Amino acid sequence: MGKNIFDKLFVLEMANNHMGDVEHGINIVRQFGKVCRKFDFQFAFKFQYRQLDTFIHPVYKGRKDIKYVARFEETRLSEQQFLEIKKEMDANGFMAVCTPFDEPSVDLVEKHGYDIIKVASCSFTDWPLLERVAATDKPVILSTAGAQLHDIDNVMAFMEHRKKTFALMHCVGEYPTAKEHYELNQIDFFRKRYPEAVIGYSTHEDPDNYAAVQIAIGKGASILERHVGLKTEKYDVNQYSSRPDQAEKWLSSARDAFTMCGVSGIRRDITGKEADDLKGLQRGVFASTDIRPGDRITSSNVFYAIPNLAGQVLTNDLSKYTLFTAKTHVPVGKPVMSGDVECKNIRGKVFEIVAKLRDIVLESRVALPPKIELELSHQYGLEKIDRFGANIINCINREYCKKIIIMLPGQENPSHSHKKKEETFQILHGSLILNIDGVETEHKHGEIVVVERGVKHSFRSDSGAIFEEVSTTHYKDDSYYDDVQIMENKNRKTEITFWSDWFLKPVK
Repeated sequence: MGKNIFDKLFVLEMANNHMGDVEHGINIVRQFGKVCRKFDFQFAFKFQYRQLDTFIHPVYKGRKDIKYVARFEETRLSEQQFLEIKKEMDANGFMAVCTPFDEPSVDLVEKHGYDIIKVASCSFTDWPLLERVAATDKPVILSTAGAQLHDIDNVMAFMEHRKKTFALMHCVGEYPTAKEHYELNQIDFFRKRYPEAVIGYSTHEDPDNYAAVQIAIGKGASILERHVGLKTEKYDVNQYSSRPDQAEKWLSSARDAFTMCGVSGIRRDITGKEADDLKGLQRGVFASTDIRPGDRITSSNVFYAIPNLAGQVLTNDLSKYTLFTAKTHVPVGKPVMSGDVECKNIRGKVFEIVAKLRDIVLESRVALPPKIELELSHQYGLEKIDRFGANIINCINREYCKKIIIMLPGQENPSHSHKKKEETFQILHGSLILNIDGVETEHKHGEIVVVERGVKHSFRSDSGAIFEEVSTTHYKDDSYYDDVQIMENKNRKTEITFWSDWFLKPVK
């Protein structure tokens, strides 16, 4: 029996409201059974078991001036009488829950075939009782009223170590509980502190309060428990127990809360109406200049405005990992339609590259700036970057310029030159093979190499390398490659921005 036994479980606590009267107890079960059948929840009735002959010290038996001694003795039921009421619970489709207050009562819980054991707040750190409860094969619900945090931590560990299926209930042990003492934020606290546990709410508030159950459900309570009773000519109902009519309103409020909260643990479905309503407010992409076949769609050649047209590219489509390249001519002012462009999603490839860069960075221990402006230079396309290209972190570009360049194992940056820029390379990690004016040399950690203006050069690394490039100002379009095919490739760079902690944890 797993945690699903606790899903939307409503526990009706009879306690001593049977008044020691079997017929009254059976009538309570029947009347609340009629109410519960109207709702699609899991329901349980709960008894309390005490072996009064040993539970009450012999000296105090029969005392009317001690509240609980008098109450328990006045409402005593025999084992057979409890079983008669339990039989009615079974007949009405209720699960059976019992709170044992001593070890012999746990024996009876097992003998009588209860589904769940409830540990009362007063017994939360009753270690002999907890040991006996943990020895059963029953799921356990634990109430926390009055418990200190270190006690809750200890009991949670106790149950976890014994591999028990259990739930933790926020509870306030005031009968009835004043509004200012509900402390419903404890549900949030427990869910955060004990993320693997099922959290519930055991309530003692005014039975006419229907807001607390909705708040508890909104905060993630899966089990809801409250005391119930039946008013007759002979018996009254206490201030914290619900009559059937009050319980029906309580459950209706709970049903409304679950409806309003919706799904849990997954992203909700988006309705067609919602999607249509939002789409009308989304900006379409329009050409701000003449866009020619082969042009990349970027902020430099488009603008964004409403209304959008059916089939138009939207700003919502313009992820940094989605590349749009024009297939046809799009005149100034015209919408960029989905049929006008070729779309390529590069997220998977980019993350694959970042994961490889991460391995080199972690091995090297080279310090990187907190915010990384990464330029993937792929002269023959992103799909070939493992063979041809370079991975450039742009640090600063003023009258002077600094870049950190990471070369993957086996990666080569093809031969090129710069007319305006002079560069100096210093190897920070690994080994870099430089070809300068046809002369190939290998450089290792700490070595410095100057590449003057106009000098053709290429570089590669067999095992991976990181080097620092310090230069004069970097200018776009100042890289002149020997291969004309590269020069004609307008889309040979992919730029992304992220934080350096990507390199300190697994890339997702």
